[in-house]
Amino acid sequence: MNLKIIFRVLGFLLVVEGVAMLLALAISLIYAEEDIFAFVISSGINLAIGGAIVLGTSKAKKDIGKREGFIIVSMVWIVFSFFGSLPYIISGSIPNFTNAFFETMSGFTTTGSSILNDIEALPHGILFWRSMSQWLGGMGIIVLSLAILPVFGIGGMQLFMAEVPGPTPDKISPRIKQTAKTLWKIYMAFTLAETLLLWAGGMTLFDAVNHSFTTMATGGFSTKQASVAYWSSPFIQYVIIVFMFLAGTNFTLSYFALKGKFLVVFKDEEFKYYSFFIIGFTVLIFIGLLVTTQLGIEQAFRDSLFQVLTIITTTGYATADYLTWIPVLTMLIFILFFFGGSAGSTGGGIKIMRIVVLLKNGYYELKRLIHPHAIIPVKFNKHSVDSKIVTNVLAFFIIYLVIFALSTIIFTLIEPSIESSMGAVATCLGNIGPGLGSVGPADNFHHIKPIGKWFLSFLMLLGRLELFTVLVLFSPSFWKE
Repeated sequence: MNLKIIFRVLGFLLVVEGVAMLLALAISLIYAEEDIFAFVISSGINLAIGGAIVLGTSKAKKDIGKREGFIIVSMVWIVFSFFGSLPYIISGSIPNFTNAFFETMSGFTTTGSSILNDIEALPHGILFWRSMSQWLGGMGIIVLSLAILPVFGIGGMQLFMAEVPGPTPDKISPRIKQTAKTLWKIYMAFTLAETLLLWAGGMTLFDAVNHSFTTMATGGFSTKQASVAYWSSPFIQYVIIVFMFLAGTNFTLSYFALKGKFLVVFKDEEFKYYSFFIIGFTVLIFIGLLVTTQLGIEQAFRDSLFQVLTIITTTGYATADYLTWIPVLTMLIFILFFFGGSAGSTGGGIKIMRIVVLLKNGYYELKRLIHPHAIIPVKFNKHSVDSKIVTNVLAFFIIYLVIFALSTIIFTLIEPSIESSMGAVATCLGNIGPGLGSVGPADNFHHIKPIGKWFLSFLMLLGRLELFTVLVLFSPSFWKE
């Protein structure tokens, strides 16, 4: 195993994190707040350690194999979260290391679960760093590095495959470096567009930037304790709705749309199902709210659409507390915990593509029972899906549910409420944010015991890297030559 290249890449990424902290330092300087020293020290530590590692591994062989790729991708989130928690601890914003690590892991994995009880009391630099951690994690720290690592003579395809382990990771360009750059250009363009619209809609520029960061990352961190509900403006909420939808869409389709190839977008089967699920669940919840609440038609529609989108895209914002709705509507929201965004999006969860393949395979299995001699392949976008991919999807789904069930059982030893345990496990494994019970949209994770926060942090990592990338590290055969 090429340990030197593993350390070299991690060292380089620590330098990237140190530079990102300098941007947060700039915000602290603008507002002249007390967190300036925290970012100077934190950035200095990252740059010093990262730089020393990079210099010390200059003679490392440049080849990154599959094993090195899996280790790097899994370790970078842990390393980033460890060093990324320094500004919270040094500034005193989150003095407890467990809480600081939980908040940082929640940021980089774009989960959005929080332990903070008074967000508005935090300095602007800390709030900016909190949002930036999600923005960096959204497109993927590894995808960011793909555009730069070739400068060091390091190939990036192995990292890309480990970072994007979905059924069919599309490449916009045959060259991985160009793919990464294209993805980041689209990501930044959408972020800028949303920032300008939110600013025009009445948010301060600072709030607009932060919410654009966390919307496009489908992360859901807000600068307000009440989340997006702080702004009653329909315009602001509809802007966020649009960009949550875009963030949960395959970025390859966004690329084609920006090129004017709308036919490619509307013909895409995953996009059709993604839109269908959003419309279907919104209509059901909209009807339920009209019948059971005093909300007007427009607000009932907006609350329904916003909550459906924020959960299915795993963003995790809140404009309404779905736990106050009638049980059947809350149940519909909980079902969405197991959907997720499109493959190739910044969303977490199981992913729409896998859901579609599962549904189709189940339907075709019934047809095969009726016609046992017929060859009925699963098709996606009019192409037959390789049986290996179908098997992979089935395995992923079963393992996902087994992990959810076992983790819920384990977590009930920490959090006695079964509703809260199911909600906490489902939301962290799916990288969603709010859960059920005591960790619902009106509450947070502050009261969870330290061991519970470490357990949930692991689930965040597991969900962010879609299970296999992390689980393979626990296989003895992985470590054998």
